[in-house]
Amino acid sequence: MKLLTTTNRYYLLLATLVFAVGSVVLYFGISLALRIEVDEQLQNQQREIMRGSRLKAGLLDVVALSTEPQPAGLRDTMLLDPTENVLVPYRQLSFRVEGDGMPQWVTLRKSLLETEDMVGLVLTVMLTVLGLLLLSLGWLNRWLSRRIWRPFEHTLAALRRYDLQHQSELALPVHTPIDEFTELNQALLHMSQRLVADYQSLKDFTENAAHETRTPLAIMQAKLEQLLQAEELRPATAALVGDLYSATVRLARLHHALTLLSKIENRQFPQAVPLQLEQVVENRLRMLQDFIDDKELVVTKQVQGGPARQMHPALADSLVGNLLQNAIKHNHRGGTLHWTLTAEYLSVSNTGPAVAGEPTRFFERFRKLNPSSESPGLGLSIVQQICRYYGYSVRYTFSAPDSTHTLRVEFGH
Repeated sequence: MKLLTTTNRYYLLLATLVFAVGSVVLYFGISLALRIEVDEQLQNQQREIMRGSRLKAGLLDVVALSTEPQPAGLRDTMLLDPTENVLVPYRQLSFRVEGDGMPQWVTLRKSLLETEDMVGLVLTVMLTVLGLLLLSLGWLNRWLSRRIWRPFEHTLAALRRYDLQHQSELALPVHTPIDEFTELNQALLHMSQRLVADYQSLKDFTENAAHETRTPLAIMQAKLEQLLQAEELRPATAALVGDLYSATVRLARLHHALTLLSKIENRQFPQAVPLQLEQVVENRLRMLQDFIDDKELVVTKQVQGGPARQMHPALADSLVGNLLQNAIKHNHRGGTLHWTLTAEYLSVSNTGPAVAGEPTRFFERFRKLNPSSESPGLGLSIVQQICRYYGYSVRYTFSAPDSTHTLRVEFGH
């Protein structure tokens, strides 16, 4: 996980926002305070002038005298500095003074340039301090995040590496500097122990059930074959035995398919060897030649070679067999069956009528395109599980102009 969590990001964002707002408030606050101080100085000079009966010569260099009426009160103004030849901001106070003869208007002025310099200096110091404080908070937050969240990162990495197929418990430290993470690790360890035990129980049950049911099914099938060959069997009884034999054959197929799916999901095919899929397809086609001849199918191929695939022989045969059987079963008499093998994919195409439904649902278990079919509807599910086992992908497409169905297995690497 990232070092800074969402909460920490919001915390730093809030600190940055407070820092920005505080800087603006600080600037205007200092400016206002210094302006008030200038106003008080001008008003103090006004009171000193008003207490005298006449204007003192010592004050004439800081005042402007005029016999013309001036706007009374405090205000800002800009005056030209003859030395720098630039406009300088001033704060001025104008008031009326009764002297000898005609009344005069006095204007006191004080430059704000020094005030602005003072504001800039104070603001620079304060912003530097606040900036260092913000950087320190960010660094401290990052350091604390690394220290506090390190046990959680180790736990998360262990969970990502964990594979139940190896039937091993999680490798997690029982004690961490954070009590909450210690409790989390202990809970995960207990959970992994239960998962391993449950997985082993399920695996043992599947293997035992597959082994114990295989023999009775074979005996039933053999006995029913003997009954069907008996000459003294009456026609009505023979029909019943024939139905029972067909049901037993379907049950045996279903048992074999479900057992294979369970073994694939339990990853019980680790012995992968390099295989040439072209040979696997050719061998399967020879085994299915009677079915191909029965439907009078035209088989074509396009082989561009490719590297050998690391696969378990049984899974490779099952993958190819289900693809070919599906293409034969859903083909029409006199149709075509075309298969293509390249370094990137294996595809099997067959002619046939369009089918209704969502293509992704064709890979669901017990999903039959023809409800009256004796097939258990697990062929494409087995194909999909084998592809997932090896990191391949499988997809179905239909070309309406030539009524061609295509199942394509993409190797991906």
